[in-house]
Amino acid sequence: MVYLSPEQILIIHSFVLDETGGLHGVRDRDAIASARALAQQQAFGQELYPTVFDKAAVYIRSIIKNHPFVDGNKRSGMMTAAVFLELNGYKLQVSKGGVYKFALRVAKQKLELAKIATWLKQNSKKLK
Repeated sequence: MVYLSPEQILIIHSFVLDETGGLHGVRDRDAIASARALAQQQAFGQELYPTVFDKAAVYIRSIIKNHPFVDGNKRSGMMTAAVFLELNGYKLQVSKGGVYKFALRVAKQKLELAKIATWLKQNSKKLK
């Protein structure tokens, strides 16, 4: 499994803001590092988030919920998950506006990881 480093998450965030607009800036570097650590978390030798979709869901929820950036947390959370999925053999495929709508649902409804992971699985395609 390929995980994103905090530095890579910062680069993704910067790219997202350069492409879509917004204020650059980090509010909480520890929250960025935490997103990766959570995705890799184990208990009693078992991964807490065993599938690639569970791990991608952790990136989304951690970034959206913890607001580590001054601006663009929803966009950065979704893009981080999309990059993570691609690095691990999946392509997120959603109709135009679908990612935005889902990010809003995650933020407003405080979706559980299982629901986020299910949405990711339903909207991803295995790369060849």
